[in-house]
Amino acid sequence: MRGKRFILLVGVSFLVVGLLSVQTFSTKACAQGKPIVLGAPLATAFLYGWAAERGIKLAVEEINAAGGVTVGKEKRPFKVEVMDTRDLEPGVPVSDALLVVEKLILEKKADFIVGGPVRSEAALAAMDLLSKYKKISILTTGVLTPAYHKRVEAEYDKFKYCFRISGEVAWMVVGEFIPCLMEIKAKHNLNRLFIMIQDVAHARAGGDLVEKMSKERGWEVLGKEVFPTGTTDFSVGLMKAKKENAQVILIWMDMPETSILLKQWYDMKIPALPYGTIISAAEEPGFWKATDGKGEFAMASVVNAGNAPSNATPWTMKFVEAYKKRWKTEPEGYGTSSSYMAVYTLKDAIERAGSLDSDAVVAALEKTDLMGGVYGRIKFNPKNHQVIPSVDPNEGAVGTIFQWQAGKRIVVFPPKIAMGEVKLPPWMKK
Repeated sequence: MRGKRFILLVGVSFLVVGLLSVQTFSTKACAQGKPIVLGAPLATAFLYGWAAERGIKLAVEEINAAGGVTVGKEKRPFKVEVMDTRDLEPGVPVSDALLVVEKLILEKKADFIVGGPVRSEAALAAMDLLSKYKKISILTTGVLTPAYHKRVEAEYDKFKYCFRISGEVAWMVVGEFIPCLMEIKAKHNLNRLFIMIQDVAHARAGGDLVEKMSKERGWEVLGKEVFPTGTTDFSVGLMKAKKENAQVILIWMDMPETSILLKQWYDMKIPALPYGTIISAAEEPGFWKATDGKGEFAMASVVNAGNAPSNATPWTMKFVEAYKKRWKTEPEGYGTSSSYMAVYTLKDAIERAGSLDSDAVVAALEKTDLMGGVYGRIKFNPKNHQVIPSVDPNEGAVGTIFQWQAGKRIVVFPPKIAMGEVKLPPWMKK
């Protein structure tokens, strides 16, 4: 009897070991293919860099945990190589960012470029490198200039490897900033605007366009102040806005020093709503604590939904919760959800192409139609490779403008995903 039990025990043991071996082999088999290397040139010391890196890594971890990317009959994992471009730092030449892109391609053997460069001037310069090496790039953060996708359309055969899955300034002004401004005008009976912008390409272009379009729609533009990158005192511009009796201060700056601007606005009790179309410091979940609540009433665009909590699509809050679990904070601002979605979009295109061949994946990306992404439907204009935008997540990539209210980022635009309404500072009402 004991002999039979021993034989049975040995048999069961071998069976268990065998099953575990099969399971281990199966798990390893998913990761046995050569990694697909994603090169990420990012300004890692700045919000639009580190948040993009986190978004990319979260997507890669999820995809690899689910079995990787199917390339033909093979399962291959993604691998991320991040290098710091420093292109958001004052005085850093564009050539430094170009060296980073080339190192990712030549030294890190990147199959694709995802993320940046972040500064518009650096990304435009990098297009020639991407063309030279025939490397597909999906811009996900920074780079709001329309010149990028216009260049693709003008010289398609040369720049067909360049895609952008985040917003761009022309649509953002026409489709989001001005409509939101008009809602504020109608609800609160405001019509006096002062503009404060950073001395960079996208902000200059955006400021000029806002000035033109707001004037056409009944706003009185009282002045426009331009500030060099790295400015730490905005009091003169704020005093001008106050002297001119501005009711809304439109701010367009992607530098962290904007937190100083808003502190000064609060301390000086400037009777004008701070409408940050692009205002990087205010985008971060930690902004409220960092300013001791002086960010109250500040508005900010985070370009794509998912960069602040909302119910844009069923995937939006799933992404927000996954990001919080992984990085111990809510998505931090522009570049987060778009970087995450870029990896999933690339996976989809690679699998449909059945290959890593650049031309094959370009063709697949041009046919992308992903419903219900984190910030809506993902499709590219096949002529210029710009993601198709919309104020309706069922139709295209939807943006987000929020306002700080009682310590939370409350989405106020577009209407289809809004979680609240714009409020005015109490000293404005007086």
